[in-house]
Amino acid sequence: MAYRLVELVLPRDLGPHVHEYLNDYDTGGVWYQDLSEDLMLAKILVAGESVEGVLDLLERSYGSLEEFRVMLLPVEACLPREEAKETEEKTAPEKEGRRENGRVSRISREELYHDVLEASRLSVVYTAMIVLSSILAAMGVLRGNIAVIIGAMVIAPLLGPNMALSLGTVLGDVALVRDALKTLTAGAALAAALAILLGWLVHPDPAAPEIAVRTRVGSADVALALSSGAAGALAFTGGASSTLVGVMVAVALLPPLVACGMLAGEGLWNPAWGAWLLFSVNIVCVNLAGVACFWIQGIRPAWRWEAELARGATRKALLLWTVLLALLMLLISVAGKG
Repeated sequence: MAYRLVELVLPRDLGPHVHEYLNDYDTGGVWYQDLSEDLMLAKILVAGESVEGVLDLLERSYGSLEEFRVMLLPVEACLPREEAKETEEKTAPEKEGRRENGRVSRISREELYHDVLEASRLSVVYTAMIVLSSILAAMGVLRGNIAVIIGAMVIAPLLGPNMALSLGTVLGDVALVRDALKTLTAGAALAAALAILLGWLVHPDPAAPEIAVRTRVGSADVALALSSGAAGALAFTGGASSTLVGVMVAVALLPPLVACGMLAGEGLWNPAWGAWLLFSVNIVCVNLAGVACFWIQGIRPAWRWEAELARGATRKALLLWTVLLALLMLLISVAGKG
């Protein structure tokens, strides 16, 4: 995994001793720089898999100091290459089973939180993305144009709030969960409203292939939604581009919502109900998979007491999503027999 540069501001009398705490972590070096008569800057080159452990250690050691500041910067390249290789190979036997020190093959919790936090906010850009992707999805399903539907999938505005909801649950972060729910609800409501208006204007045909396929729910759709949620979580934790995985998540979320809205706008309540059930199942599956994936990857709050609260919240969320999925599948089964 790529390196990160951790810049730490401390009182001058404490700064030169930072390296003494980092023996258990993969670091490529520590450098010190005087900022003033009272402050010192420590620059630490850290392997990506050790960033979370280093940040937690620094916060526990110096977090109570008024001067304490930490900046985390990406490192595009590190030379000489041999130095990076030696850093990766040293103490290899010690790495096994050391998750508690942050040696995990994902980006740090703080990086992940920052990425998800940005994606969970209800902003003008997010609203514009919802409008544009809804129009593209509507035109795509009406015309049966796969390329246009894929264009709506690439925008994938609902990816961020769902991943924020899952991460907030795992971290026990009530504020993040609240913001994610607000953003997700507003986005879904706006997309549905636009779709209802379009349905009233253009009179969709419920037998059109791209509409009809989104009015039925089966086990394959559940598998798609679960894999989409897991893919979205892995994309965030691996630091990969969310756009590519957004395609998968948008497959499971936006098209059935738009189809539901257009059918409802035309007064076709039975197929609209089927599309709504598909959207609901997909929302539940995406979050169930996201919470499970974040938890399995060892994402926890930094402090032990917070971790205990987050563990309880995660168990309750997994149980809630599982029960909701079971109830939805039961409802779908009853509706199918009827």
